[in-house]
Amino acid sequence: MRGFVNLFGIGVVWFLATAAWMALGGVTTGRQSAQESGLREKVNELWGQEQVQAAPELSFRREIPPPEPEAEPPAKPGQKKPPAKASAPDKPKNPKPPEYESEAITAGLSSSRIDARLHSDPRRKGLVWYALYDVGFSAKYGYVHDDERPALLRISVKLPAASSVYDDLAFTVDGVDRSATLDATPGTLSYELRVLPKQKVTFAVGYKSRGADAWRYAPATGVARLNDFRLALATDFSVIDFPAQSLSPASRKPSGSGWLLTWDFRQMVTGQSIGMVMPSHIQPGELAAALSFSAPISLMFFFVIVFVLSTLRKIDVHPINYLLIAAAFFAFHLLFAYSADHLSVEVVFALSSVVSLVLVVSYLRLVVSNTFAFREAAVAQLLYLVGFSLAHFWDGFTGLTITVLAIVTLFVMMQLTGRVRWHEVLGMGSRAAMPPGPPAVPSVSTAG
Repeated sequence: MRGFVNLFGIGVVWFLATAAWMALGGVTTGRQSAQESGLREKVNELWGQEQVQAAPELSFRREIPPPEPEAEPPAKPGQKKPPAKASAPDKPKNPKPPEYESEAITAGLSSSRIDARLHSDPRRKGLVWYALYDVGFSAKYGYVHDDERPALLRISVKLPAASSVYDDLAFTVDGVDRSATLDATPGTLSYELRVLPKQKVTFAVGYKSRGADAWRYAPATGVARLNDFRLALATDFSVIDFPAQSLSPASRKPSGSGWLLTWDFRQMVTGQSIGMVMPSHIQPGELAAALSFSAPISLMFFFVIVFVLSTLRKIDVHPINYLLIAAAFFAFHLLFAYSADHLSVEVVFALSSVVSLVLVVSYLRLVVSNTFAFREAAVAQLLYLVGFSLAHFWDGFTGLTITVLAIVTLFVMMQLTGRVRWHEVLGMGSRAAMPPGPPAVPSVSTAG
């Protein structure tokens, strides 16, 4: 019966430790959310936000032809033509400016040559990493006026965000700088010029800016045709990822520490954008919360190992001993959660692992023996606490790690306990019947 009581006590210890980890994970998640919501606005003010550079918008209004002069009525028969009046000397006259229709017609680009350079510059504030970047953008566009009438062409280039900072801003039309023509609409460069049929217009845009999380280029609003389109994107980071619903590059090749990606289309109809997601760092807050929420699984594996080995070797390990071991495991996650916002996660992980190992090994050395503490317990803790936690650094492998550890642990425990009679170990077996005693001797009475 004593073994059953110990097993029940170990279960109570595990449930108490689980409740503590759930509370720590919830507190850590709340701390991260509070820091992220409070700092996001400040980071956006300093570095800007996700940038989406849209393609230029072109539209034109046709020129209204001037009215033809009225012809003089023909003279009647026999009527003399009035003498011509003496003409006054010629006076300079200002030519009347052309008039244009009120309805604007949307026009398309004949060619696009775009170059973008992304420099990753992540920054950490507390428990949150922000994927920040510098971008250098330059583009040259062409337009051919295919209408049969002269028109007033309007070129509008909308900058990604009105609140961002743009250095070395350049906006030229046919080689003439028009960067000062900032429209009343915030963040829009615009210019109007008269174009003749078959006239070709070239204009260019360039700037340096900063953003966060991702950068995109939208070739058109909605579905549109891309003519003679080429975009070259250079990065200084090797881990690349593309936004959802974006076009894959036509070619890619290594360039220094990053890549040179090219999108090249002769003629294409699409409604998707082109872009790049900045490399993401391990978020200390998310990692600390994930480690806390999954810690009960690693502690359960460790308890199973200690319980089976102590049972096989007839070592007395009390539930109070298990309670202190659970506290040493909890110290790993507590130290990690409150140090990750001050040091790098790699340093904090190593420090927390050493602290927890020292606590457990030094304690079991006194409870059991040096051999058990430095060999069985240390190896099990390295495997189930440190190794299991280390799997969280590689996204997508945590579940696989749990599965492999569970299967390996199950196999080892089945082999070690295959011959164990658990009803005897736990003291729950039925007590054997007592052997019968000697027969009673009948009493003999003597008559007096």
